[in-house]
Amino acid sequence: MSIEKRLNILLVNPPRFKGIPVIREERCEITERSSILPPYSLLQIAGILREKGVNVNLIDANGFNLSYQQVADIMKTLDYDALIFRFTPTTFDYDIELAKISKMINPNAKTIGICWTLHNSPKEVLEETSYLDIYIYGEYESVIPELMEALSDGIDLFNISGIGYRSKDEIIVTKNNSSLYSYDNLPLPAYDLLPSLKPYYANTKHATPFTIIYTSKGCPYSCIYCTVANTKWKEKSVDKILEEIKYLKERFNIKAVSFFDETFTLNRKRVIKLCKEFINEKINLIWYCNTRVNLVDKELLKLMYEAGCRGISYGVESGSQEILDNAIKSQTVEQAENAIKWTKEARIKVYCSFILGLPGETWETIKETLDFVKRTLPNGAQFNIAVPYPGTKLYSLALEKGWINPHLNWKELYQHKANMRTETLSTKELEEARKLAYRTLYFNPKWVLSNITWILKEPQDIPLAIKYYTKSIRNYILYGMEDAH
Repeated sequence: MSIEKRLNILLVNPPRFKGIPVIREERCEITERSSILPPYSLLQIAGILREKGVNVNLIDANGFNLSYQQVADIMKTLDYDALIFRFTPTTFDYDIELAKISKMINPNAKTIGICWTLHNSPKEVLEETSYLDIYIYGEYESVIPELMEALSDGIDLFNISGIGYRSKDEIIVTKNNSSLYSYDNLPLPAYDLLPSLKPYYANTKHATPFTIIYTSKGCPYSCIYCTVANTKWKEKSVDKILEEIKYLKERFNIKAVSFFDETFTLNRKRVIKLCKEFINEKINLIWYCNTRVNLVDKELLKLMYEAGCRGISYGVESGSQEILDNAIKSQTVEQAENAIKWTKEARIKVYCSFILGLPGETWETIKETLDFVKRTLPNGAQFNIAVPYPGTKLYSLALEKGWINPHLNWKELYQHKANMRTETLSTKELEEARKLAYRTLYFNPKWVLSNITWILKEPQDIPLAIKYYTKSIRNYILYGMEDAH
């Protein structure tokens, strides 16, 4: 591919939502009080653009807590042909203000938005605002190069896969041809566009400088609630991961990394090879990951700890096997119990996520989940309410059963707010159940004692444990766990 005209592209991570940080990353497009993550996908896009000879500028307003006025002042000083930014469903009206400002400052520049959660609703997204020219609903890694070539050459966008766009008064949605790229062949994200990594942390600020890294994307599992379900899994090689880690250590003296993959341990052999390289090369890095309870074992966990892993987040979702089966989770309660036990034994902290309100949920199944939490005592947990995202099997089922308003607005799809009932539980009851779940965890003497016992054995975790518990209680008392997970 060649780009005839040398384009100037401006990438912007919009400001925080009413002062609350926002995560705008693939499956995780949410407001989150307790995390400020670097805009990894925008950095990756910048790397791709540079490789194609495009001039790039980046503004991370969320990370550096810039206001819209400050962003506008910077934009006025820049010459750009297109603005690329990410948005989330619940912050859409706020995030789209960026496109409006761009149209006022630079009317001829194309405004291009990205949001994975709404990738099944490209036409509806463009119908919501006239300020957005192009919406990328496919995988940006394959869409961006083709799109930039078309914009450079001034040709029609109809043959560009994975986008919705305006053509005069018509909205056109092209076919989706995403995944036709090698994840391992992508250039390094353009980290040098960030002034520093100082603002960033996940959940509780510690072990900085910190960043997130994708070492793979996609998930072959079929969970009915997930926007990434049944997507092609793509991985980076161990050599490619090491190249990125070594660059970060050299440039930023990176101390901690969260591998942001949906399912980090899907390829067990790759994880083993990576861990052995970390150990042999004395990488000396604290790292965390997300994975499934059926994709770990004692031997693997011990090796991961030796290689620097200090925390794993598991999508447990429910302590009821009936609920797991209804959600096509393809795992068992027993596997979850074993994973938590084995992870603790390996001296790795366990963070579990649960979803309340999946099909079949009753007060009895909620009790099963709470009993599971009391029994297994993970170091930390989050309790979300099931969200019927457009395009998921859960959304189709909820419509069929009449559990949601057929005119449900995706701007209201918060994970702390119920928009879907079950056959026996109302939305109000599900919100009450979420608060009950947090009370069951945070005010459980056995849970507090288990974490005190943990830090006595792992004294290096004392500052983190104090910060985590203080943060958790503050979010519960002051905010009722809204915009917090």
